[in-house]
Amino acid sequence: MARDVGSGLSTTPKDLSPWPKYFYDAEGSRLFEEITAQPEYYQTGAELSILKSRSEEILARTRCRELVELGSGSASKTRALIDAMIDANGADGPPPRYVPLDVSESALRESGERLVAEYPGLEIQGFVGDFDLSLGRLLGRPSDRNRLVAFLGGTVGNFTPQKRRKFLGALRAGLREGDRALIGLDLVKDARTLEAAYNDAAGVTARFNRNMIRVINNRLGAGLDPDLFSHRAVYDADLERIEMWLYSEAEQKVQTPDLEARFEGGEGVRTEISAKFTPESAARTFEQSGLELLDIYTDDRDLFALALGGPA
Repeated sequence: MARDVGSGLSTTPKDLSPWPKYFYDAEGSRLFEEITAQPEYYQTGAELSILKSRSEEILARTRCRELVELGSGSASKTRALIDAMIDANGADGPPPRYVPLDVSESALRESGERLVAEYPGLEIQGFVGDFDLSLGRLLGRPSDRNRLVAFLGGTVGNFTPQKRRKFLGALRAGLREGDRALIGLDLVKDARTLEAAYNDAAGVTARFNRNMIRVINNRLGAGLDPDLFSHRAVYDADLERIEMWLYSEAEQKVQTPDLEARFEGGEGVRTEISAKFTPESAARTFEQSGLELLDIYTDDRDLFALALGGPA
């Protein structure tokens, strides 16, 4: 983390967006769940509507009996897929299995306990880890059934184009014959709708954004003042992406054995990008990573999509 943060704070402009995982400790996970309940944040509702209406079709098409979820969080949207997997499971077949991966152990434990209570016949194997270090080991573990690897919520849009290709390429390398991938993609739409989703009136996204500073403080002893950072999110139509920034309202300095950085008053640091997709750019993104785009499922307003892919 010190290497990542030090690298990001030494560039011009400062840029921590390649490492969105540093938003997430227990408080970051809680704040993100709160974001998804805000009226401006359309993504969760749109994605959930797709899952509720198309999960049976997706599971019937993929014939998968193991659901691997990357960045599972509270697993709040996953129940539609779990229900469909259980319903599709034959009486003589092995019990369906849910395999969540998340950086937050507390989120994994809480969601696992709830799911065990709700689905007594479901096998659950949780893994604490991140996409950079854990994906190969997670997908390389033995499994006796076809898998659906779900990456929901549009998180793939938070990666830089280079990292996105690398991540999807690693995911493709871990897929065996019969495995499929289901990727959440936020779709291109008007800038007003997009910017409102990242600048909610209640200020939850702003608190989530500043939580990255708190995580850096807690883990690296940086001593920055989160309350001296203002939040801003803007849509870049040329790059088809939202950019989130934090601007230091005063001069601040970090000097620890592991990290040295300086903020001038008014200087910003980019903390997140969120790419938006069209069906055409989704197909190109999959093709560049060795995946075949098999289908795209959208909500009735074409706000969000779930892209189903398999090994090309």
